[in-house]
Amino acid sequence: MFVLGIESSCDETAAAVVSDGKLLSNVIASQIKDHSAYGGVVPEIASRKHIEAVSSVIARAMAEAGIDLKAIEGIAVTRGPGLIGSLLVGLSAAKALAYGLNIPVVGVNHLEGHIMASFLLDKKPGFPFIALVVSGGHTNIYLVQNYHEFQLLGQTRDDAAGEAFDKAAKLLDLGYPGGVVIDRMAKKGSPRAFEFPRAMKDSPDFSFSGLKTSLLTMVKKRGGHFTQSQLEDVVAGYQEAIVDVLVDKTVRAALEHQVAQVVVCGGVAANSRLRERFTLAAEDKNLELFIPPMILCTDNAAMIAALGEIMLKNGRSDSLDMNAVSRWPLATSSSCTLRGVS
Repeated sequence: MFVLGIESSCDETAAAVVSDGKLLSNVIASQIKDHSAYGGVVPEIASRKHIEAVSSVIARAMAEAGIDLKAIEGIAVTRGPGLIGSLLVGLSAAKALAYGLNIPVVGVNHLEGHIMASFLLDKKPGFPFIALVVSGGHTNIYLVQNYHEFQLLGQTRDDAAGEAFDKAAKLLDLGYPGGVVIDRMAKKGSPRAFEFPRAMKDSPDFSFSGLKTSLLTMVKKRGGHFTQSQLEDVVAGYQEAIVDVLVDKTVRAALEHQVAQVVVCGGVAANSRLRERFTLAAEDKNLELFIPPMILCTDNAAMIAALGEIMLKNGRSDSLDMNAVSRWPLATSSSCTLRGVS
């Protein structure tokens, strides 16, 4: 079955084709240059850039897959959560193609898609497993019992981890995207030179607002003046504080629920220090770790197409009047009702 996936939840316009769980193409058009001057994603600009890119991205995905649109048997599209204006572009394109080709279309939860990215690996996780979804907009821990059974174990009370990275980079005038810049700079610094708080240590939830305030206080006390070496130490310590709580709480969840497999996914899963620390923790606690390659950590349509194929094969499709949703909790998502999938 050939399935076209379309993703436009934030600032990447993406399209991909999968067939029987095999990835045939994965095209991503980034908007980093368009938002870098603002230090973050500007929703209006994002929407306009999606409109400009969506047709060509879909065409490139079809060309890389070596098929034409007539071969597509179903379409999967990100319905939410995300920026409404951005979501509507991908959703409109998907519905137009589904109508024109007279094929089914299914709306996919973006968070579930990130978890599904791990199933595009050669070695796939088995149920049940613990999943950490960590990105610019989300920091959640789930107990995943099946494709359609998710139990939310912990979530951020304020900023997402990726948001904490981006805001720190903006505060320190390091550039955009903040997570990438901090990851690169932290490699040269000492994570113990400056101490930052680890909030809510005894809770399964996360909080990064205090960490951000701690950095702001430090910057104000120093008048914003740091040597290059000090700046590298600051970002290394700040990054370590985020990584510490992400790793500790996820591993704790796996041990408490007696689950031997852990999936780490989402944009922040591309962070090299996070990957390193999770690898060490998994070895120490005898856990099996699954982290998608970099290209499947960022927002992409491969994960949407892969999940969509499973949904379509199990009789799930949506009507053409489905709408985008900015908030769509995974634990109550309608895309979690894949009866009979195991």
